[in-house]
Amino acid sequence: MQTILGAGGDIGTLLAKELKQFTDKIRLVARHPRQVNGNDELVAADLLDAHAVSEAVKGSEIVYLTVGLKYDRRIWQAQWPAIMRNVVDACVQHNSKLVFFDNVYMYDKSAIPNMSEESPLNPPSKKGAVRLEVVKLINKAMAENNLKALIARSADFYGPGSKNGILNILVLDPVAKGKKANWQGDPHKIHSFTYTPDAARATAILGNTDSAYNQVWHLPTSSERLTGKAFVDLANGIKNQKSSYRILSPVLLTIGGLFDRTVKELIEMQYQNNQDYFFNSDKFCKAFQFTPTRYEDGIREILGSAV
Repeated sequence: MQTILGAGGDIGTLLAKELKQFTDKIRLVARHPRQVNGNDELVAADLLDAHAVSEAVKGSEIVYLTVGLKYDRRIWQAQWPAIMRNVVDACVQHNSKLVFFDNVYMYDKSAIPNMSEESPLNPPSKKGAVRLEVVKLINKAMAENNLKALIARSADFYGPGSKNGILNILVLDPVAKGKKANWQGDPHKIHSFTYTPDAARATAILGNTDSAYNQVWHLPTSSERLTGKAFVDLANGIKNQKSSYRILSPVLLTIGGLFDRTVKELIEMQYQNNQDYFFNSDKFCKAFQFTPTRYEDGIREILGSAV
């Protein structure tokens, strides 16, 4: 049995499909889980409930934590540590391996122009501090309780039907509708994006590779170095539209944050958008002979399906 905690999101749904290559026993756990493959075992559970998490994990060889919480540091601070403690305790109790789908928020500000698995951990944001705290919980359990775990880390992501992909939200969704794109930060800085189908496929591969455990892995991401403007131009070029975009300046974000909590939460993360943001995934690509999807191919796939 392989179990996805936080099934149904941008990554969890694709991961459920990818796991069919490795097992016929897939359990999807969420508040309101839905079928993906047609024969998945569905378990309704609140990950803040330790007993419910233990019951959901029971009998699992591998557990994938792909849950996404509302983009609010107050919720993250209150819920992420509790969820991770519940998941780690359940995996230790039931002798299950853990795969944590992670982001890059815990890296030092200076690492953002060329992030690797060896980048220093020193988050400059409150949300980053929470992410580092939950990673430390995993590391502690690995050292003290023989937890077998790995961290699969993604850059900002994009993909077909992605509701939370920042490139989808800012650029691809508006362009698909013939509207002006948006960009936050400096449009002339490089920014890496992980393609969600690649991320899901790689996460399944890692989970089913025994030698991958007790390590951090950057999920496969194109090594092309495109700027924000280049992404906007590429998307509009594919749609044969005039390329234009609106800059979400610090002033606009501050004003928008007065009315929208999610916009307010973006402000502390702008250090990632005002300098080059490059995500190096050479370790995974070399180990598994994996070629990440090129940006043009991924964007064509998304815009082709958004008609």
